Amino acid sequence: MSQAGLFPPTAGHLGTDESGKGDYFGPLVIAGFFCPEGQEGVLTELGVRDSKALSDKRVLAIAAVLRPGYIHSIVAIGPEKYNELYGRFRNLNKLLAWGHARAIENILERVNAGRAVTDQFGDERFVQQALMTKGRTIALEQRPRGEADPAVAAASILARAEFLKRLEALSREWGVSLHKGAGPPVEAAAAAFLERHGEGALGQVAKLHFKTTARVLGRL
Repeated sequence: MSQAGLFPPTAGHLGTDESGKGDYFGPLVIAGFFCPEGQEGVLTELGVRDSKALSDKRVLAIAAVLRPGYIHSIVAIGPEKYNELYGRFRNLNKLLAWGHARAIENILERVNAGRAVTDQFGDERFVQQALMTKGRTIALEQRPRGEADPAVAAASILARAEFLKRLEALSREWGVSLHKGAGPPVEAAAAAFLERHGEGALGQVAKLHFKTTARVLGRL
């Protein structure tokens, strides 16, 4: 039995969420956040809600307050590692489950949480199977629109802030403005990247299984 298993769970629960899943450029980031019992109102006062309802500037500001004040975990999968893992799993939901499981386990190393809430992105068994021995001691709940839970909403903000930071760093490193999302501005940025760095470097900044790759390579 693990040392954590000798004691009752700490009051509160953890939530996980991801960012970058629909963005061609940049990493996939999964964050976990532990919300102690009684902190829900504090999070609401801080403006914590689904990061998709917040501006990038607001996301970064709230994340700067959350990071030093709460137990959390960031699992950032850069484009090269993402492409490697996607090639192994061949299923985005299984890759997401792997990342959520890692975030949960990282938090369980620091606090004996009894319950975890995640947004529903696929078969719940994917996450259960991805959890290792310690993680399987936690009650896992997957919810549609999971960001309504304050812990999940806080995790969504931490994940988005990390994604934005890393996307900006990639843009600086490669000298090309790498846009969010997967629309026409992204295709234009991909074309500019290919002209400057060539096809062989694309996997260092982009998720290659997106249809954007085939469209841009076909156009060029």
